[in-house]
Amino acid sequence: MADNATWTALAPTDPELACPIGPVVDIVFSRWTTPILWTLNMHGRQRFVELERRITKITPKVLTQRLRQLERDGMIVRTYHPEVPPRVEYEITELGRSLAPLFAHLAEWATANLDRVERARYDYDTDSAR
Repeated sequence: MADNATWTALAPTDPELACPIGPVVDIVFSRWTTPILWTLNMHGRQRFVELERRITKITPKVLTQRLRQLERDGMIVRTYHPEVPPRVEYEITELGRSLAPLFAHLAEWATANLDRVERARYDYDTDSAR
């Protein structure tokens, strides 16, 4: 990885262009997006109610909004089955599945570092000089 001097020298002056991963972060790490993609990647094709059960605390309205956005972004595919009653299923696409290595690296980082983050937060919060 490049050092800070290299990063600074290569960074454009336009703040929106300063971080090339900004658009990816906006797509992938919006609230609830990661749990939805993770669930579909781990459990395969899911109906709405199955996603709702697996991703606790998400409201139906928010789940609907996030699923629509992920479909629009090409991360998932929605399949409508014209049955009685109608059935709708959601499945991660190859594009969405291509994020699996990123999620794996983040999971490794979390395992290795979240305890250090918690210690840093504790030290910060208990620092009487603040």
